[in-house]
Formats: sequence, structure tokens, C-alpha cells
Amino acid sequence: MKLTAPLIYGFIASILLVSAPHTEHLPIWVSTICVALLGWRGYLAYSGTPLPSRWLLLLITIAGVAAIGIGFHSLFGREVGVTLLILLASLKLLELKAVRDATVLIYLSCFIIITNFFYSQSIPTALFMLLSLVVILATWVNLQTGSLALKPRLRIAGLLLLQAIPLSLILFVLFPRIQGPLWGMPQDAYAKSGLSDTMSPGSMSKLSLSDEVAFRATFSGTAPMRAQMYWRGPVLWDFDGTTWKRGQNATLQKPMLSDVGTPVDYTVTLEPHNKLWLFALDMPSNISVAADMAPDFQLLSRTPVNARLRYNARSQLSYRANLSEPPQQMKRALDLPRGYNPKALQLAAEWRAKNVSDEAIANTALRYFNQNNFSYTLEPPLLGTHSVDDFLFTTKQGFCEHYASSFVFLMRAAGVPARVVTGYQGGEYNELGGYYILRQADAHAWTEVWLKDRGWVRVDPTAAISPARIQSGLSAALPDNAALPFMARNPPQWMRELRLNWDALANQWNQWVLGYNPERQFALLTRLGMEEITWQKMVMNMAAGMSLLVGIFTLILLRRLVVRQSDPVQAAWLKVCKKLSKAGLVRAPHEGPEDFTVRVIVARPQLAEPMKDIATRYTNLRYAGADDESALRAFKDAAKSFKL
Repeated sequence: MKLTAPLIYGFIASILLVSAPHTEHLPIWVSTICVALLGWRGYLAYSGTPLPSRWLLLLITIAGVAAIGIGFHSLFGREVGVTLLILLASLKLLELKAVRDATVLIYLSCFIIITNFFYSQSIPTALFMLLSLVVILATWVNLQTGSLALKPRLRIAGLLLLQAIPLSLILFVLFPRIQGPLWGMPQDAYAKSGLSDTMSPGSMSKLSLSDEVAFRATFSGTAPMRAQMYWRGPVLWDFDGTTWKRGQNATLQKPMLSDVGTPVDYTVTLEPHNKLWLFALDMPSNISVAADMAPDFQLLSRTPVNARLRYNARSQLSYRANLSEPPQQMKRALDLPRGYNPKALQLAAEWRAKNVSDEAIANTALRYFNQNNFSYTLEPPLLGTHSVDDFLFTTKQGFCEHYASSFVFLMRAAGVPARVVTGYQGGEYNELGGYYILRQADAHAWTEVWLKDRGWVRVDPTAAISPARIQSGLSAALPDNAALPFMARNPPQWMRELRLNWDALANQWNQWVLGYNPERQFALLTRLGMEEITWQKMVMNMAAGMSLLVGIFTLILLRRLVVRQSDPVQAAWLKVCKKLSKAGLVRAPHEGPEDFTVRVIVARPQLAEPMKDIATRYTNLRYAGADDESALRAFKDAAKSFKL
């Protein structure tokens, strides 16, 4: 079959569509070369110029692979593999000569579709890849037929996809699932964003500029008030003068809660962040996945969260936490680096001299923040070596990490055990889905102080400066929120509702498509009546379903064939066509009676009169509605008596 220019353009469009989403991941020079190669192939098809020599293509291939190896320092891994695949697919177009080459390009295009899901499994990505697949199938139809126009090709491609939906559903529901992400890859494929186990000035404020979803939470009963929604993450103990770090636990003592109130039950759907920590309301007491609770009540998964994780948790909003702590833990909660922040040390000493209780010192610090013209801002001035002194006595402008860091420093300097807790605060409620959305912009840092007979008590110094941050969110707390993402700046109500509706749809997609793990599969199959589910039974049921589906399609095709053959007019016409085919005059599937008659007369002039008569009678009976018995009988007689 001849590879025509429209067919070449279809292949170019296919490669371009499946490669376009990769432009943000590929090096710029690779994207530029690929576009140039596709443009070159398009020009060759348009002008009819011969393809480049194999030696030139080999030279370009070797140079491209070498450049990729040097740029990535490897020829293995996700990024390198995708880059090589797209480059080689673009080069393959320049040696496209035979149907075999075209078939390889079809397969390559389909495979590149899969690689797009390594980076994103969102609904827009799936829809765009579906569009790309329609174009690929239309190109494949063109390769097989060679004569159909664009619209019929697209129609056939769409029908093929529709026919594939039942089979895809059977495979999706019954194919045995494995643990891990839907599109599992090595470590470099996983998301790496969100909270860190360190905190320095500016770290939280940078994270708050992101509108990405960190996790979603659904409460079993009445949700707590926003001011109570402190989602606990990494707990930071060690301070080097600039940065707070989680460090190593100083004890193996299990955390203990006492005097607890009514528990709160909820479900968290956590986005992948490639770290160990999980998030739960203060204070967590139970979780449904394999996780450990550190002595400071931090929940740690036993493996990095490399895929979307859904778990049930229970928390106590009223509690006393660790009424007794071992000496090494208390020492750790009082450690300060030497030689830093002398003014803060002096201020804390003055507070200790005036106050007897640790609780009074904590309240004094909160009043100090509240009454000395401190402000809450995303863009605080830079701090020097003595960062706490600069903040407390000079700039007095900061984000949550500035207040949490300086508060814990003051507490430790005054002899009050204290630590920094990071996580998220609040959340945006989605009424359509009935869940809360926690975004990176909700990242927050607060503190805990240890008080006798009360244990660890949460103290949020940010609330002393900007109560609106805790009660209404980040946008309400900032006098100038221009630095925030647009959708975090209290957008018009219709835009907010549109985003929440889309998030509800995306959440369902995440839960039932991307989150269709072995547990959900077993639960669904159990509801469908399957008992004692094993992978062998699932495979047998899958094979049975596929066989049933193939049988149904076969019966439909056979029924159409029987109906077609039971038509007496069509049956008589097919007899005439069969007689002509034996003489070498085979009617093409797309050829109508008039066109076929013209071709027969050209080849066999002596058949002009009987052929015209039969074609006219067939056309009248088939399309003109002349369906009386005498006309049908005459047509059958003419077809029967037709001889070559």
C-alpha cells in the first residue's frame, strides 16, 4: 500500500499529540529537535522529496542518544526512557517507507500514551490521551483502507473505542490488582512535594504559595470547628540557630493520652509526597494502615507515601498528652545552640524572674507578640545570624514559622520544655463531596509546651497575632494577598463553586479509578456476590466475561449477516456479483451498482444491455421503493438468467 501524504500527516499528528504533554518534562533542546524532525517529515511529504539516507539518520540517532546520555548522566530511568522514546519515534518517521514501518509507529504512539500517565493521572490528562488515541486509530484506519475521507475515519475510530469500552470495564473490574500506584515506576517516578522535616525562615511561606492539594478529609459525624483542625505532621526538636529539624527520637517510650474526650472519626485521602509522615488531627489515637506513632505523637508510615493513600483515623480533641516524659526527652526539649540570640535569652530570663509557673511564662510571650506591633506577612524581611533577635526586636514581621520558632526559643530559654509542630491548619469544605480539602497553602507551624499535670499543650503564637488565620484561613489573615494563588484570594463565588465541583469530580476519579486497589476490588466483588475471592477466581471470571462479550458481538455480527442474506433483492444481486467475480470482475465493498455496472461494461461490452437492466431493477427495488411482487419476480428471473 502506498504511503500517501495525508497518511504521513496523520502519523505526524499522532506523534505530536502524544508527545506534547511531555514538553514540560523534556529538555528544551530535545523538544526543539523533535519539532524540527516532525516539520522536516511534513515538508518531505508535501514536496515529494525523497527521504534522507540511512547514514544521515544513523548519525542523528547516535548524536541524539549520546547527548541524552551526557545530559542525564545515564541511559536508564523514567526521564531518560521517555526522552529516548519520543526522539526515536520522531526519527522513525524519517524512514517511513513500508506498511511495516507504519505499524511500528502506531504501536509507538500507543506506548507513548502510557508514559504520559507516569506524570499525571488526572481527568484532563485522560481526556487528552483519549483524543490522541482517536487520532491514532483514525490514522490506522487510513492505513488499512487508503481511500476513506477524514470524517468516516474518525467515525470508525470512535466506534472502535466505543466497542472497546465493555471489554475495558471487565478488565478493569476483574483483573487482579496489586499494591502500589496505578502506574508504578522506580523511585524517580514519585511525587516529591509538601512538608519537609526541617523548618527555616521562609520555608512555610514558600509552601503557602502553592495551591496543590495535600490531602482530603471526610468526617464520619459532625466535623470539629475550623479552629480545632490542626493536622499534625513532622514534629521538630533540634535547632541550630537557623533551622529546626526533626532529628532522632531520644526515647522509645510509647506516647500516652489520658483524660480524653469524645473521639472524632474521619477518613484521609493523602496525596503522594514521597515521605514517611501521615497527617491526623491533634491528637491521633488510632489509624487503619500500617504505621508507627513516634513518642511525640507523629504518625509515620512504614514505607514512603509514593501513591495516593486512603486511611481511617481517630483523634482526641480533648486530652492530656504524656504527663510524664523521660529525662533525655525533657533535656532535648530545652536544648538551645550556644552563642545565638543574646537579646532573646535576656528577655526570657526576665520573664522567668517575674513568673513562677511555666504557663504564666507562655502567656507572657503571647502578650508580648500581641502588644508590640508584630504583623503577619508572606514577605518578611531577611534575618541575620541572630534570627530570633532580629525578628523579635527589629523586623517584627513574619509568617507562622517565625512566630513558632521564636516562641519555642523563648520558652526553652526560660526553662519551659517546648517543641515545634508542623502540619496543616483548617481546610476548605466542599459541600458537593462532603469533605474538606487541605492544600499546600494551608501549611502551618505551631508549638507545644510541656506543663506539669497537663502534659504537652498546644500553643499557637500565630493566633495571638492574626486570629483570622486560624478561624478563616490564610487569605483573610493577610492585608495584601496578591502573592497568593488566584483561587486562594477569595475569588468570585461562581468560580469557587466551579472549582469545588471539579474537585469533587476529581476526588471520585481518585477514589474509584486511581484508588481502585485490592481492598476496594475485594469489597466491590463481594457486593456483587463473589465469595472467597482469590486471584484464580478473578482470572476465571474475567475470562468468562470476555468470552461472553465476544459471543455477544459474534451473535450481533451473525445476525446482521443473516438479515442481509435474507433480503431477497440483495440475495439476487449478490448472485449476479458472484457470477461476475468468477470472471475476474470483483465488486469492491465500497462500489455501488451504477459504478460497478460502468466498470463491467468497459471490461465486457457485450454485457451492457443485461447488466444495465439488472442494475436498474436492483436500484429501483433497493432504493426507490418499488417493492411489488411482479417487479421482484422479474428481477429474480433476470438475475437467474444472467450469463457471461
